[in-house]
Amino acid sequence: MIALIDYGAGNIRSVQNALARLGVESKLTNDAQELQQADKVIFPGVGEASFAMNQLQEQQLDRLIPNLQQPVLGICLGMQLLCNYSEEGSTKTLGIFDTTVKEFEPKLNVPHTGWNSCKLTSSSLFQGIKSSDDFYFVHSFYAEICDATSATCDYIQPFSAALQKDNFYGVQFHPEKSAEIGTKLIQNFLEL
Repeated sequence: MIALIDYGAGNIRSVQNALARLGVESKLTNDAQELQQADKVIFPGVGEASFAMNQLQEQQLDRLIPNLQQPVLGICLGMQLLCNYSEEGSTKTLGIFDTTVKEFEPKLNVPHTGWNSCKLTSSSLFQGIKSSDDFYFVHSFYAEICDATSATCDYIQPFSAALQKDNFYGVQFHPEKSAEIGTKLIQNFLEL
């Protein structure tokens, strides 16, 4: 089973639709047992960091998520919440990726919205994807480059477009809105 973390925030419908296009059923859940038993977990996200963390804490998902053993994919805010800290709402986050989420400056040029290519590493998430391929971004905050960075993008400055540590993966862009190349990335995640 593919579980989508239900925490009252996120781009749930578009992620479910992307999975359905691949013929994959998913379940939206905040049940600890279901999340622990899922084959893969997707942590979607659209929204504001402090609100999202409050939602996770209320449901005790802030304790559960860092202990998941199967592959976990954080998307956009979901990836940012896997970092140490976010400037958005001065929020302590889950601490899986050892980096800070900062606000783009100058604010005149945000949000970063649109199609951009990324400089990729050899991560299995990017199997069959080239650095010239574009992904769809929409965000005002970014994760700083760190040891877990598996892809970078340059908008105002270089930032982490993707992160990977152990069984945790994160992407700042929206693969579910990134046409065929995004579908390929989701398929790669499902095949991990």
